[in-house]
Amino acid sequence: MRTELARCAATVEAGTVAFHGDGLPDGSDLGELVLADRTVATVRLPLPEAVPILSRARREPGGHPTAAFWGAVVVIAIRCIARGALSAEDATRLGELAGRMPADAHNTDATSEAAVLAFVDAIVGPPPRQAMPGGVRLSLRLEPDGTCVPQAHAVFEPALVLDGAELWARGDDHGRERFVDAIVRASRRWPPLRRLVDQEVPDRLALTEAEVGDLLVNAHRMDIDVHWPRDLVGTVERRVLVGRTESRGLFSADWELTLDGAELTRAEVDALAATHRGAVRLRDRWVLVRPGLVPRALAPMGVSEALGSVLAGEYTVDGGPAAVAAAGALEALRARIADPEAGAEPVAQPAVLTATLRDYQLRGLRWLARMTGLGLGACLADDMGLGKTITVIALHLHRGPGPTLVVCPASLLGNWAREIARFAPGVPVHRFHGRDRTPAAAGFTLTTYPTMRRDAATLAAHPWSMVVADEAQHVKNASSATAKALRTIPADARIALTGTPVENSLADLWAILDWTTPGLLGSAAAFKARWAAPIESGRDPEAASRFSRLVRPFVLRRRKSDPGVAPELPPKTETDHTVPLTREQAGLYTAAVREAMATIRGAEGISRRGHVLKLLTALKQICNHPAQYLGEAEPRMTGRSGKLALLDDLLDTVVAEDGAALVFTQYVVMARLLEQHLTSRGIPVGLLHGGTPVPQRDRLVSRFDAGEFPVFLLSLKAAGTGLNLTRADHVVHYDRWWNPAVEDQATDRAHRIGQTKAVQVHRIMAEGTVEERVATLVAAKRELADTVLGHGEAALTELSDEALAELVRLR
Repeated sequence: MRTELARCAATVEAGTVAFHGDGLPDGSDLGELVLADRTVATVRLPLPEAVPILSRARREPGGHPTAAFWGAVVVIAIRCIARGALSAEDATRLGELAGRMPADAHNTDATSEAAVLAFVDAIVGPPPRQAMPGGVRLSLRLEPDGTCVPQAHAVFEPALVLDGAELWARGDDHGRERFVDAIVRASRRWPPLRRLVDQEVPDRLALTEAEVGDLLVNAHRMDIDVHWPRDLVGTVERRVLVGRTESRGLFSADWELTLDGAELTRAEVDALAATHRGAVRLRDRWVLVRPGLVPRALAPMGVSEALGSVLAGEYTVDGGPAAVAAAGALEALRARIADPEAGAEPVAQPAVLTATLRDYQLRGLRWLARMTGLGLGACLADDMGLGKTITVIALHLHRGPGPTLVVCPASLLGNWAREIARFAPGVPVHRFHGRDRTPAAAGFTLTTYPTMRRDAATLAAHPWSMVVADEAQHVKNASSATAKALRTIPADARIALTGTPVENSLADLWAILDWTTPGLLGSAAAFKARWAAPIESGRDPEAASRFSRLVRPFVLRRRKSDPGVAPELPPKTETDHTVPLTREQAGLYTAAVREAMATIRGAEGISRRGHVLKLLTALKQICNHPAQYLGEAEPRMTGRSGKLALLDDLLDTVVAEDGAALVFTQYVVMARLLEQHLTSRGIPVGLLHGGTPVPQRDRLVSRFDAGEFPVFLLSLKAAGTGLNLTRADHVVHYDRWWNPAVEDQATDRAHRIGQTKAVQVHRIMAEGTVEERVATLVAAKRELADTVLGHGEAALTELSDEALAELVRLR
C-alpha cells in the first residue's frame, strides 16, 4: 500500500498528508478531501508515516509531481536535522521550491512559502521563538553622516527587517550566525565590511569619505542591496548650450553640467574633469562620475546646424544623443521661427498685386517673408491648387526689385508667365530657355530643370535675390546631376514649392531641406541613421514627433480639407471601378505570369529585381489593353479590354453632359492608342506627354480651357503636376501609379482653386489581378502620405517567390 501511494497526488493539510487520485490501493480506508473545485477520495496519513512515502516519490519514476515536490522538501528538512540548523543555502533552495509549488500541493490559506516553512517546522521542530525564520539576507543602509548600518532580512518573511543591534538583542543564535556569515561573504567583494566581523556587535560601521565614494561606485558588484538617503546622492546631467557667444555667423557650443537641475560652476566642472575617482563629494552630495561625463570640447556650429540641434532638442556627440538648449541670439531666433503665427511681422499684401490674397495665402506670405528675411530657406508644401505660385509672386513684390530665378518643369513655364502677367503686371518676365539664355537683371527669370542643369555655371554667376524650385520633388535625389547643379546657384533666399514633400520616403524631404537650408538635417548618412531608419521602421515611436518639431518651422503645409483654407472648393467624389478581363486578356495574363515566374525562381539579386519589374509592367500593360502589350501598329481596339469599355461609357456620359475629362496614364503608348480610338469614335481629344514641345503644351492647355476639346489625355509623369485645368470636372486614372501622393497630385490639376463644379475621380483597375491587390495596399498607405510612404513597385521586387506568385496570380 505504501509503495502505491508514492504514485498518488499528495496534498498537505493540517499536519497530515492526504494522498488521492489514480493509484489509491483497493480496500484502503478512504476519506474525502475538499479541494477548490472538487471533492476527491483520499488516504490521509500523519506526517511521520507520510515522510518515507514522499521521500520515495522523489526517486520513483512514476511518482506524482506533488508527492515528488514534498519529497524534495523532506530531503532539506532531514539535512537541517543533521546540521542542527537551517543554512542559508537550504533557505535559498526552499525559496526556489516554493516558487515552483505544483497546484493542489497544499490545502491551506497560507502562501506557498509559509506552507513550505510550516512543513519543515513540523518535521524538524519549530525554531527558537525569536529566531529569524528561514535564514538571513544582508543589506546595508547609509546614514546621512556616512555611517553604514547592516540589516538582516528574514528569507521567508520579507517584511521582517532588523538592524544588527536589534538582531543581537533578540538572543537568536541561529540568526546571529547566519548574519555574520552573510557579512563575511559580502566582505569578499567589499573589504571594509570585514571590520564589522571584528566588532562585538556588528551594528554600525563608520566609513571614510573615500569609502563612501567607493561604495557608491561598486555597490552593484556586491550582490546586496545598498539603501542611500535621498539627500546624500545627487545626479549630474549634461547638456549642450549653443549660442552663448557668436562670431562670424558661428554659434559657440559649450557643455553645461547641472546637479539636480542647478548649473555647476566652471570650477566644479573642472574638478569633475580632473578627478580620477568614480565618485566625488559635491555640494554636500555624492555623485557618480561616469566615463565621458565631461567630454571633449565642441566645435562652433553654423546657423542651420545650431537651429537643427536646438529644435530637435538633442545633439549627437560621440555616437550618442545629448540634450541641447539655446542661448543668446540663437534662442531669440529659435523663438521667432518656432511658431509661424506667433509675433508675425505686419506684412501687408503688396499694393501692386492685382488680386486679393486669401487669409491662408497672406499667412504664407508673412511666413516666407520672415524666413527669407532671417536668411533662412523654406519649403511651402501646400496642397496642389491652393495658390503657391501667387504667394511667391507676392513675396517677390514684397522683397523688392532683386531678380528671382524660378526653376520648374517645362510644362509650367507658360503657367508661371501667365500668372506673373496676371497678378504682377509690369514685372519683367524672361524665359531662360531655348536660344535666349541670358539671365534678367530684374523681375523673374524662368527656366526648366534640364536647362538649369546644362547652364548652371551661367546661372550661378548671376546675383539672385531668390531662387525658387517649383515641383521640388524633381530634385529629391540629391545625388542626381540636376540636384547637384541646383545647389551650385547661390541666392539670398531659397524657396522650395511642392505638394508632396515626402513622395516616397523621408529622404525626399532631406534632399529638399538640405537645399533650402543646408546643414539643418546633417549629412544624408547621419539623417538616415538618426531619423529616417527609426521613423520608417517604427522602432522608435517618439522619433516622428521629435522630427516634426525639428522641421515644422521650415515646412508650411496646408491641406484643402483644413478648416478655413478653401471653404468654397466644391466636393470631390472618388470611385474605384473594377472591370473584368476579356478572355484574350486573361490568357495573356496567365501566360505572362507562368513564363516570368519560371525565370524569377532561378534568378537572384539585381537580375531577379529586373525580372520582377518587367513582369509587373507586362501585367499592367495587359490589363490596359492587349494592343499595348503586344505592340500592335494598327490594332483593333474595341471588344478586347474591360478598361477601354468602361472608359468609353464614362466619356460618352461626360460628352453628353457637356463636361470635360482628364485621362491620365503612365504609358505614352497607351495614351496614343486612346487618342486613335477616341478620335475614331468622333470624340475630340488633346494629348500632352513628356515629348510635347513647350509652346505646344501651352497651346494645348489654352485650347482645353477654351473648350475646343472635351477629353485631355495626359502622361502622368509629364502632366501630373503644375497644370491648372479647372475646366475638367472628371479625372480618370486609366492605370495606377501605385503611389497615392502622385495620383493625388494628378487629380489636383482639376480639383484646385478656381474649380466651380464638383469633381468626380475615377480609378480603373482590372478585377482579380495584381492591380486590384496592390490598390488595397495603396489605400492603406494613403493615410501615411504626409509622413512615410513605401517605394511603390520597387518594394514588390523584394517579395519572396511564394509571396510574389500569390500577388500576381489571376483569381
